[in-house]
Amino acid sequence: MSIESAGEVWMRLVFVHGIGGPRECDRELTVWQRALAAGMSVGGHTRMARELERPGGAVECVFAYYGDLFRRPQAQGAGSGPLDDEEARILVDLLAELVDVLAAEHEQNAGPAGHKRGGDDYESGRRLLEHARAEAAPRPQAQGSMSLVRRALNVATTLLSWQPWGGAAQWAAPKLMVRDLAQVSRYLARVEHDKAGVGLDRRIRARVAEAVGDGPAVVVAHSLGTIVALEALHELRAAVPLFVTLGSPLAMRTVVRPKLVPQPPGTPPGLACWLNFWDRDDVIAVRPVLERDFAVNAAAVGPDSRRVDSDGIWVHPAVKYLAQPGVAAPIAEALPQTGHHRGGG
Repeated sequence: MSIESAGEVWMRLVFVHGIGGPRECDRELTVWQRALAAGMSVGGHTRMARELERPGGAVECVFAYYGDLFRRPQAQGAGSGPLDDEEARILVDLLAELVDVLAAEHEQNAGPAGHKRGGDDYESGRRLLEHARAEAAPRPQAQGSMSLVRRALNVATTLLSWQPWGGAAQWAAPKLMVRDLAQVSRYLARVEHDKAGVGLDRRIRARVAEAVGDGPAVVVAHSLGTIVALEALHELRAAVPLFVTLGSPLAMRTVVRPKLVPQPPGTPPGLACWLNFWDRDDVIAVRPVLERDFAVNAAAVGPDSRRVDSDGIWVHPAVKYLAQPGVAAPIAEALPQTGHHRGGG
């Protein structure tokens, strides 16, 4: 289907966000659209870029927002309230695996800051990461949620004193970092139920399911959103010509991969293509190559991991990825496959 038929059809694009505080959905959608349109233009897809940004254009964009579901009734402001033992344990395990990978990369002289082995910066980073490892290490005695959260805060404090985290990361304070990363643990713990007995993870996936609908749609997910979208697409069976994951933690083998549903982890049946983009300096997307960890579906489709390189120190934000022509071009090329007539299927 060509863009010449833009007046008669809609093409459907669904964005799924990651961790973070409250968002203004309309503003966030506009920011994501502009970044993607910029990447499309650089990649030679200027007509699709114009349709993406044009009010009432051929591309119907939906921002699947679920951040409000993390707010507990007893929490103040944007806080998430106290964690239970399982949620706190997953949080500490997540930080421990993150620190382990960062320390291993730093030891191989491939740390995000790019300092040479043996220099002052290298030694300072090594000491900080070893300290963070010690803080995250398991304790012989059983610990409750309060003690576990204190350990998480200690690890976060250490990480935020080290580049590229300090001054460049999205968190101004350790408690904000812990609050946001705790969203991953709360989703994966699957222990929070509403009055109807519906778990937090199911309520979050329902938002994505509503956004995707019956399909077809191109689905672009970032960070925690890659976990949510993957599980939702397993349940939906909707036709998805392209699934794009950005800065994904899906292959974290201690915390994320073993807790995914269904097991063993695999590619949703409705996917025709899955592109997984990672930046070498994205310290959230540890273990970024997914091919070894996810089985293909019946159509022999599995993840195709591709590296991109963004400018700046903190490269995890979704807009950094979306502005990359290597990310934006496949989305532009796949969108016509989602076309449907206005007012009908």
